Amino acid sequence: MSFIDEAKFFVKAGDGGRGCVSFRREKYVPRGGPDGGDGGRGGSVYIEASPRLQSLIDFKYRSHFIAKSGAHGKGKKMHGQRGKDCVIEVPLGSLVKDAETGEVIVDLVEEGQRYLAARGGLGGRGNVHFASATNRAPRIADKGMPGEERWLRIELKLIADVGLIGLPNAGKSTLLSRLSAANPKVAPYPFTTLDPQLGVVNFEYGESCILADIPGLIEGAHAGAGLGHKFLRHVERTRILLHVLDATGMEADPWHQYQVLENELAQFNAELIDRKRLVLLNKTDLMSPEYVAQVTARFQEAQIPHLVISAETGAGLDALKEWLAEILFEGEEGHA
Repeated sequence: MSFIDEAKFFVKAGDGGRGCVSFRREKYVPRGGPDGGDGGRGGSVYIEASPRLQSLIDFKYRSHFIAKSGAHGKGKKMHGQRGKDCVIEVPLGSLVKDAETGEVIVDLVEEGQRYLAARGGLGGRGNVHFASATNRAPRIADKGMPGEERWLRIELKLIADVGLIGLPNAGKSTLLSRLSAANPKVAPYPFTTLDPQLGVVNFEYGESCILADIPGLIEGAHAGAGLGHKFLRHVERTRILLHVLDATGMEADPWHQYQVLENELAQFNAELIDRKRLVLLNKTDLMSPEYVAQVTARFQEAQIPHLVISAETGAGLDALKEWLAEILFEGEEGHA
C-alpha cells in the first residue's frame, strides 16, 4: 500500500433547511394562524485525529467531503431534522492548511483532537416567526443559509520518538528491521526505501518507542534533490536523531556523510540542530579493527557522540538500545 503524506481536499458543510409556510387548520378553529416550523441546521465537517491511521491513503480515493443538509420545516411548528455531520479521520501529526494561502490552520497531534473545518448553515425560520398585529397571516419564510465550503491541504508529519537519517544505502532499513518487528525492503542498492517506515522498539522493562526510517538523503535534499526533500518534515517531531553512516567509506567518507546530513537538517529547519543526536558508524563487520579506530578518531576529536555498530550482525545494538532508553526515559522511576 502506498504511503501518502500530502493531499488536497474539498469540504462542504450542509445547507440549512427552508422554513415552512403553513397555517393551522383544525375543525372549529377558524383562522388558526401560521404554524410553519423552522428548517434544520446543516451538518458540519470535522477533521479528527485518530491513532488507527498511519497514512493519508484515504485521500487518494476521495477528495470531496460533504455533510448532509438540514431537512425543511413542516406544518404544526415541526422543525426540520438537523443534517448529519461529516467526520474526516486523519493520522496523528496531520497539519491542516488553507489551500489558497498556505496558512496553517490547525496541527492535530493528540488522539481525539477535532477541528471544525466547515460550519453547517442555519435553518430558515418558518412563517410563525413573521406574525404580527398587522400581518396575522404571513406567507413568507426564510431560506436556509448555505453551509461553508473551502479547499484545504493536509500534510502528515509522522510522530516518532527516534528518527533514522542517512545517505542512501547506509543501512537504515536493516537497522530498523533489527531493532523492531518492521519488515522494510532491504537491498544492496541506493534508494531502496521510497517511503517513511515505522517500527516499535521494545525495551527490557516494558517500555517502547517508535522508530522512523526516513528515505535516504543526498546533498541538496532540502532544495528538492533526490527523494528525501519531501520526507524531511517527518524528522521535525522526533526527540532523537540517529545519523546512520556507512563507515566503510565505499560511497563517501564517513565524516563527509555526517557533514552533508548536518547541513541538510540546518537548511531545512534550523531548530533541528539542537535536537539530541547520535552518530552510528555502521557496517563495521566489513572493516578491520585498525580501520574502525581510524574512522572513529575524527568523531572522538570533535567530541561528537557516536557508536560503532553493525546492523547486519547486531554488533553494538544492545549499547544503542541502552543509550536510547537512557535519553527517552531519563528521570522516570525504574529507569535511572
